[in-house]
Amino acid sequence: MLGRGGGIAFCRAVRPLKILFVTPEVEPFAKVGGLADMCGALPKYLARSGHDVRLVAPCYGSVKRVGDWRAREEPLGVEVGAGAHWARTWETTLPGAAVPAYFLEFNDFFARPEIYSEGRDNAHRFVFLCRGALTLCEQLGWTPDVIHCHDWTTGLLPVMLNTTVRDTPLARCATVFTIHNLEHQGLSHESVLPFARIPWSEFRGDSTESYGAVNMMKAGLYHSTKITTVSPTYAQEIRTKDGGFGLDHVLRHRSGDLIGILNGIDNELWDPATDKALPANFSAADLSGKAACKAALQERMGLQADPKVPLYGVVARLAHQKGLDLLAEVLGEIMGRMPVQFALLGSGDEQTENAFRWASHAFPGRVAAKIGFDGKLARLIQAGADLFIMPSRSEPCGLTQMYAMRYGTPPIVRATGGLADTVWDYEGLEGGTGFVFHAPNSAALYSAIGRSCAVYYDHPREFRAMQLRGMAQDFSWTRRAKNYEDVYRWAVESRTGVYPG
Repeated sequence: MLGRGGGIAFCRAVRPLKILFVTPEVEPFAKVGGLADMCGALPKYLARSGHDVRLVAPCYGSVKRVGDWRAREEPLGVEVGAGAHWARTWETTLPGAAVPAYFLEFNDFFARPEIYSEGRDNAHRFVFLCRGALTLCEQLGWTPDVIHCHDWTTGLLPVMLNTTVRDTPLARCATVFTIHNLEHQGLSHESVLPFARIPWSEFRGDSTESYGAVNMMKAGLYHSTKITTVSPTYAQEIRTKDGGFGLDHVLRHRSGDLIGILNGIDNELWDPATDKALPANFSAADLSGKAACKAALQERMGLQADPKVPLYGVVARLAHQKGLDLLAEVLGEIMGRMPVQFALLGSGDEQTENAFRWASHAFPGRVAAKIGFDGKLARLIQAGADLFIMPSRSEPCGLTQMYAMRYGTPPIVRATGGLADTVWDYEGLEGGTGFVFHAPNSAALYSAIGRSCAVYYDHPREFRAMQLRGMAQDFSWTRRAKNYEDVYRWAVESRTGVYPG
């Protein structure tokens, strides 16, 4: 149903749903990025609304066994390839929620520590996850109303429901397929189809085939009941030739079933008033603890102890998408013209890493770079920095800008994807939660940093008001969970012809 302005008008209903999450990663057990954060938080909020939510993920060699784990006595026979492949199922719950989480242990595919393997069997690994999740439902005698699939790794699951298991009760399951990053599409050899027991008739352009290979993302887009992505702006960008990574025509074809729902953050885990990783806590009512965090960050990173200088923070993968090479291009000029400090944490592109290493040696006490990742330091940068930089060329949603605002650190962002949906450009005392620039180049970033520096020094009252506006934003999963509830019901009605209300 469409509301004013052409947006989706979500309707509240009452009957609890049975919802299965199938995901390659989930916080706090196995994580690469924001997909894990979503799958670790959204099920918890759905369960608190009374829904029967469960989750299935691989049991990697690197999985963190948080909480109590027990192995199910009955082995799981997963029908892929020429016969059944037997797996062990481990059961636990998501921390802080009554959400059963099942981890499939199959050493041939998942004993290795990495989540996304670069080996030739990568597609086969996630076919096993998809078919294993469906087999587990049969073993449990539990048929979901809707299966929530995440990214290319689960793209063949909706195809299985439409083909491989179409004569079983599972065929009634609706699917919601969430695009976390369209750039990664799971291109694989056509041999993955017989392994998944998907008929060859699906190897065609309006199903699974793309340039002679199987495209698992494309398969999910064509076969899922409904499609979501992680911000409204990204939902628009991916329908264009520039943002669609070759699948824009598919997304325009499915545009009636595609909706962007902004990711949320877990306010219980990200709260400056209670965060145990910080040397001092603070809130919007009393920001004094933030000054203590800044001092601790300066000491930890070897920066000059100066409470008055604006300290800019960066926590990011140093990849082309994230745009940190743009900062590296102008960092020397910034240091020559502006009285500022930088604390940088990240790893990735070797050239960008080396540029930040050079800057830390060229400007000791003013620029500090730690190459790698440190979760506790990341939180200290979020809390102790005065401003936070995210110059992404593209950003499906982004979470760190939301964390920064919650911790009283106005972000500097490029207007793309979820950054455009979450950060409101500075407008003095009248509004703004950060500084927004548009052109994906170093000159535009330099200008935004210069503007933020001037506001910090010349308009402290306006800067403080901007901090407080950011801290007051509601980025919680509570609101987003209600949006997803309605999408699930919409999907079930589309699949079965009956609205589950």
